[in-house]
Amino acid sequence: MSSQIDQNASMQSENFSKFLEQFSPLEAPHILLITDHRTGAHYCECHVKANKIIALSTTDVPLDPEEQAEYRANREIVENAPAYARMMEDAKQRRSFSNIVGEFTLEFDKPHPLKIIGGQHRFEAIRAALAHGIDEYHGVKVYFDLKMDQRLDVQLISNTNIAISGDLFDRMHETAMGPQLRDWFQSVGMLNSGQDFADRRSRGGPISVQLARTFILNYFQGAGVDAKKFDLTETTPELCATGVADPEWEALRDSKKDNLWSDPGLIFAGKEFAALTKAQRAAFVKGSKKFPPDYPEKAINPAVVAAWAFIAGMLRNNEVRLKRHYDLAGSSGHDPLNVAALVKGRHKTDTEQYRGLGYRTDPKERGRFAELFFLQSENGEGISKSNIDVAIAKYHAKVATLEVEKLKAKAANG
Repeated sequence: MSSQIDQNASMQSENFSKFLEQFSPLEAPHILLITDHRTGAHYCECHVKANKIIALSTTDVPLDPEEQAEYRANREIVENAPAYARMMEDAKQRRSFSNIVGEFTLEFDKPHPLKIIGGQHRFEAIRAALAHGIDEYHGVKVYFDLKMDQRLDVQLISNTNIAISGDLFDRMHETAMGPQLRDWFQSVGMLNSGQDFADRRSRGGPISVQLARTFILNYFQGAGVDAKKFDLTETTPELCATGVADPEWEALRDSKKDNLWSDPGLIFAGKEFAALTKAQRAAFVKGSKKFPPDYPEKAINPAVVAAWAFIAGMLRNNEVRLKRHYDLAGSSGHDPLNVAALVKGRHKTDTEQYRGLGYRTDPKERGRFAELFFLQSENGEGISKSNIDVAIAKYHAKVATLEVEKLKAKAANG
């Protein structure tokens, strides 16, 4: 029965016929389309000569060619990886590769109908070998007539073969949902014009989708907290999940779909945080004096991002305190976050392994930063050793108080 379905699919796909004609696979004409019943996608597996693959294929592939054609689905080539160097050498020794995954489509870039979406490192190794006259057969898995959800699924499972990072997984899913998150972060200056989110986090690189979601989610969670009851309220910011679907983010995006991207307070917060990030980096100029390499990037520590956005949302209707919060970017005398002071921030309960405030991302770290930013917005003194010590102490006092209240409530309920 399944082979009959495959035969029907073969007869129905004009692109399949064009693929056979242009690529002359070794197994032709005895190839049938196979159906992936998980998604209904049609594909074939065969072997094609290197010269055909290189001449008629491209790794420059968008996930959404119609609306977001300038943004890529694949991760960047990791040229300095030992495995890649070995792959290049193997290709020159006439290695026949397999597991190259592509989509045959003429919807864009017609001179290169096979869009490589899995195995781009092998593709480059084959290209280099072909330049030395090595023209071997290589195994390819080719999909046809994919819909958007099928294309996303194929790209995810294809990249999983090369240990897909959580950041790339998040970026692909967000791209499939539309360009809004990327466009918004470009508009407020947290991404450059035309820049995409990181496919793998790196120091000094673009922010990740996880941090982008975390910023927006915490802004709105903070907006739901009464600043007057801050000391009596659970105020630990959230960190969005990565590498998996995040129900909280999806729920927020869906509930505010009509005004999420146009919210004036959120837009202002985004621009102010971009200014803080820029000021933090500008405080450390290469050659001026030695400093740890993480100091310039401290503003995009996940705990900082979550807590800063949470407090910005909570103070959105308090003009005076919100201004003090945003004025942190203009601190003088040291970098805005005063990392040298942060790393000395400790509590008596911290272990010897604790390196100081700003190196972890756990709930305790996020809660401490929320206390610090809230305190700074109250006195406007910037980040100082005294503020850090007070904030850490207040965080632990709050945790203890809330725990007692939970026990009382539990006892009252029997």
